[in-house]
Amino acid sequence: MHMIAIDFEASCLPKHGLSYPIEVGISEDGFTSRSWLIRPHASWTGWTWTDEAESLHRLCQADLWRDGIPVERVAVELAQALGGAQVIADSPIDAYWLETLYEAAAQPCPVEIQCVSEILRESGLASCVIFDAQTRIDAMGFGRHRAGEDARWLAALLMELEKQVQAKGQSLRRAPRPTEMLTYAAI
Repeated sequence: MHMIAIDFEASCLPKHGLSYPIEVGISEDGFTSRSWLIRPHASWTGWTWTDEAESLHRLCQADLWRDGIPVERVAVELAQALGGAQVIADSPIDAYWLETLYEAAAQPCPVEIQCVSEILRESGLASCVIFDAQTRIDAMGFGRHRAGEDARWLAALLMELEKQVQAKGQSLRRAPRPTEMLTYAAI
């Protein structure tokens, strides 16, 4: 099974109100990524948009209306891109935005997201090894707070850590067990 890192950017953090996904990005290798700007769906009318999110992502709502892709198309293309992969995010909130996207598209959610913290906890890697890997990846100069770049960063970290666990005769790659799959209800 191959791993794909996923990241969402959103209209706000849920602590500020109802948030919706504005961009999703994926990366398998840490070198390349694919991302989709998401046109706001009619069902999200009145949901929260914050100036903080706009400043952080450097995207305004006009950008999404002009350049965004309808949720139905994003959902189909994302499902095709994720097919059969172990999908990993750096935060459990990404599962909420994945579900929000597929609910708006009126399509079943094709995957469940695993959180990297659970995978690393089970890996047995010492925290200093994880921290050192993160420092090396941070030094590579990835852009941040755009979905494609954040997914590339996570994929690069996963690849670096996979080398560490393979040296122990193990792997981070595996099919998720039902008890570790994250859904919005688990947040």
